[in-house]
Amino acid sequence: MSCYMSKKEIAEYGPYQQVADGLTPLERARARMAKHNLMNKGQHMGHRWAIGCVSLEITQRCNLDCTLCYLSESAEAVKDIPIEEIFRRIDQLRAMYGPNTDIQISGGDPTLRKRDELMAIVRYVRDSGMRPSLFTNGIKATRDMLEELVENGLVDVAFHVDLTQERKGYVTEVELNEVRAQYIERARGLPLSIFFNTTVYDGNFHEIPAIVDFMVKNSDVVRLASFQLQADTGRGVLTQRDFMITQQTVAQQIRDGARCDINFDAMDIGHSKCNKYAMTLVANDKVHDVFYDTNYVQKVLQTMDHSMVFDRQSKRQVIENMASWVIKNPTLLPNSLKWLANKTKDMAVDVVKAKGKVNKLSFFIHNFMDACHLEQERVDSCVFMVATAEGPISMCLNNAKRDDYLLKPIPMQVEENTIKFWNPLTGQFHDKMPGKLVVQHTRKTARGRTREKLEAERLAARPTSSSAKAAPAAPANPETAEV
Repeated sequence: MSCYMSKKEIAEYGPYQQVADGLTPLERARARMAKHNLMNKGQHMGHRWAIGCVSLEITQRCNLDCTLCYLSESAEAVKDIPIEEIFRRIDQLRAMYGPNTDIQISGGDPTLRKRDELMAIVRYVRDSGMRPSLFTNGIKATRDMLEELVENGLVDVAFHVDLTQERKGYVTEVELNEVRAQYIERARGLPLSIFFNTTVYDGNFHEIPAIVDFMVKNSDVVRLASFQLQADTGRGVLTQRDFMITQQTVAQQIRDGARCDINFDAMDIGHSKCNKYAMTLVANDKVHDVFYDTNYVQKVLQTMDHSMVFDRQSKRQVIENMASWVIKNPTLLPNSLKWLANKTKDMAVDVVKAKGKVNKLSFFIHNFMDACHLEQERVDSCVFMVATAEGPISMCLNNAKRDDYLLKPIPMQVEENTIKFWNPLTGQFHDKMPGKLVVQHTRKTARGRTREKLEAERLAARPTSSSAKAAPAAPANPETAEV
């Protein structure tokens, strides 16, 4: 049985900060993995990169109210962080993790940020030598916005679409394929890797095969399909997931949709209880597993260090890098030729029917932890961080105590040798650190559980027909709630 972190341990576990320990970012990551005996032959963390990715939340506002949402109940009341602070966090991430780090520009929904600021943030990440991705529900991500983002250095765009978003007019995931198809067309032809994120819960678990089938049929554009398991965290009104939803059952649903025996155990992306990853090739709408030979895949991984970077915007560059790798590793040539021969035999008919067109489609399973069921080992080895004012922190840990960072004034240098404190609720600067910040919600800012609470209070405040005449005056403002 897992031993969960106590409230005291969660409160005391803070963000990672820059330290002068003489270690490189990669060595520091390797030490984190070794602490829990996770530095195996299939491990990426500490071998291929110093961190999987970092979420850079540039707004807490969102134009949806998902039934499963990791955001805080305070989120809609919080102002957008000053862009100067965003730039400082980007500099910090570059110093901590090095170049080619994947930065997820997210929120809330990042497209709600002022457009010129969104462009400036993407450009700053790219100019810092890191890879910016846009994580969005897609509602405001128009074609012209995507084109401008590409001009400013965007590498990937991840569209989150699923039933938890309660988009009007859609009652099944299959129906939501209409939305997914619209987003694909918006991005078609742009030098972007296109990802789709889906939150898995009991309302759509049975439709995973249909979602996968859609991704396969659109693999000429879609590069990755990510399935994120429900967690009891944040402001969402749904809580603990159904017992049937596990990494293993979701993996099998993906296999069923792909009609292929896909191997999710060849590589580790951090802790195996957190992440599962698989890569496939698609030709003629038929899926073929890339990682079918675990031993060979891990041998290949051991020869690829952090200096080997794959450009997700260029197939040609990827092919050239792989050819260069083959030349530099002649001892693996027999194994590589055997793998190639097997894949050629397996895919020959489909490649011919597809007129030589072969697409890569990856699958990712992310198993988030409940806010009250955090495991120390998994937090220590987290590969998915969130940037805070104090440094990056594990996403699951951050979700468990978001308000500790959201509602904390940020010290900023506004003039030379002058420090002031930015108030996240007012957007104003103060000469002194403000006292404890308390959110007073209105129906406009309430989301998730707070919205339901306000609605219940509003209904309770209505006088009944029998007591309407004698009822006292209603409270001054029954449509506010303190969190």
